[in-house]
Amino acid sequence: MRSFLKLLTVSFLAVIVLAACSDGSKKTTSAENEDDQKSGGKIKIVTTIAQIAEPISIIGGEHVEVQSLMGPGVDPHLYKATQGDIKKLESSDIVLYSGLNLEGNMTEAFDKISKKKPVLAISESIPKDKLLNDEEGAVDPHVWFDIELWKISLQAATEELKKFSPEHAEEFEANKEKYFNELDELLKESKSKLTEIPKEKRVLVTAHDAFGYFGRAYEVEVVGLQGLSTEDEIGISDIDDTIDILMKYKIPAVFVESSINQSSIKAVIEGAEKKGLDVKLGGELFSDAMGDAGTEEGTYIGMYRHNVETIFAALNREGE
Repeated sequence: MRSFLKLLTVSFLAVIVLAACSDGSKKTTSAENEDDQKSGGKIKIVTTIAQIAEPISIIGGEHVEVQSLMGPGVDPHLYKATQGDIKKLESSDIVLYSGLNLEGNMTEAFDKISKKKPVLAISESIPKDKLLNDEEGAVDPHVWFDIELWKISLQAATEELKKFSPEHAEEFEANKEKYFNELDELLKESKSKLTEIPKEKRVLVTAHDAFGYFGRAYEVEVVGLQGLSTEDEIGISDIDDTIDILMKYKIPAVFVESSINQSSIKAVIEGAEKKGLDVKLGGELFSDAMGDAGTEEGTYIGMYRHNVETIFAALNREGE
């Protein structure tokens, strides 16, 4: 009888322990899945610029949730991470930024986050011999204006997605190929349009030197009042030299940028007018930032096409 009671007691205790373990397991699973339920089980990606975010949202499709830290009109050269940004970076699964010192003020934040999760500077996957440098040897970070180079960057980001979620690798690859076909069409369209501009008028004058890759791709001479970074200062000599170029080639228009102060370009227009050359404001170009979300200019392809059409309309004016 005593043996039977002892056995019954042990069995009862075992049932209690198993029930407790089962309940604890359920609680742990619930806690672990809480964040996944909030994002619908999607891969949470945080990018710096929209030029990365929008294409990656297309390539990732329904499996990703992409957020860009820098919106329309934001200058990435000067941008500093806020506490809110740090929280977004920490709660993400993958962080994608352009690199090549474009987001120079965020280097420390990227270094810290990279110890916990994948952090990729996508433009640093481009072969060095394809990159442009200024007179002092600094690398030009505005690689998204060369479609072929931007495809290399987006390829690197796609590979990171495949590595993180191999079960969806084939879908990511298919989405990327479809999107790259659209980029190839955009490149073909842009070349056809810009080569219609007489060669002597293919001079693009902007606030800062963000269009070097664009100029190389389409045989357009680019003049930027500031250097590669908007932190560079603009001197009187920079303005005078630009006016001399306008006078020499009878350039009909100059351009402002959506993320850059317009005062320097207006000074160039006024200076040219004093010397007898009627220079128009050719329009606003998107350089370091794209347009508002939900608009054509809020997409990489739409932003690029806007720039091409704006430049063509201003520099191809008849009778100038």
